[in-house]
Amino acid sequence: MSHTPHELAEDFPEHAERMHNLKMSDPHFARLFDEYHTINRAIHRAETSVEPVEDMAEFEMRKTRMRLKDELYAMLCRAET
Repeated sequence: MSHTPHELAEDFPEHAERMHNLKMSDPHFARLFDEYHTINRAIHRAETSVEPVEDMAEFEMRKTRMRLKDELYAMLCRAET
């Protein structure tokens, strides 16, 4: 298991400029982006034992992160067209 945070700009470098533009122009995207960043950091802290959590709690956080990432990616793709 990697203990590297899953930063959106690193996962979707081809969408970096679009992410920035959507954060500035779409409040819903900005809220989801911030929510993703918050949970991503919490998962990273759990993985590195900075703030340990129970396995089930970490699993639920991972599911939330995946849902947010999927939704953000869909919004990025829609903005492309």
